[in-house]
Amino acid sequence: MASEGIKVISDNRKAYHDYFVEEKLEAGIILTGTEIKSIRNGRVNLKDSYARIENGEVWLYQLHISPYEQGNRFNHDPLRKRKLLLNRSEIIKLIGKVQQQGLTLIPTKIYLKHGLAKIELGVCRGKKNYDKRQDIAERDAKREIERHFRDQGKNY
Repeated sequence: MASEGIKVISDNRKAYHDYFVEEKLEAGIILTGTEIKSIRNGRVNLKDSYARIENGEVWLYQLHISPYEQGNRFNHDPLRKRKLLLNRSEIIKLIGKVQQQGLTLIPTKIYLKHGLAKIELGVCRGKKNYDKRQDIAERDAKREIERHFRDQGKNY
């Protein structure tokens, strides 16, 4: 993956636990100078972040980018809302999905692509508690099967 000029900075694993990710799309993000420096240092947290469509623009909320250590008075607010860059046709498609189908926009990954910060935005449907338990049971069963086959291979 690094050979394509992509460096993953942060993953939002909690999003896959709490939501069914139905579709993913790439969006650019408008940042200040100290924000991109903090992202390059890996000082970003996607955990509770989400995106909203307001007045035909997509905004990202609760994305925590730590203040840059060498930045003085020019440092940024860590939780400010940030504008995402998408094509008009993509925004119109997202408006339809969010309003009519009740889906949510959750950032699943932030990465650098050819030196530019990008957000992977997931169009998600919320999971119920029984869905989460079912996912955990499937993961445990898969782990148990792999463990069994690994032990079988040692016996031969």
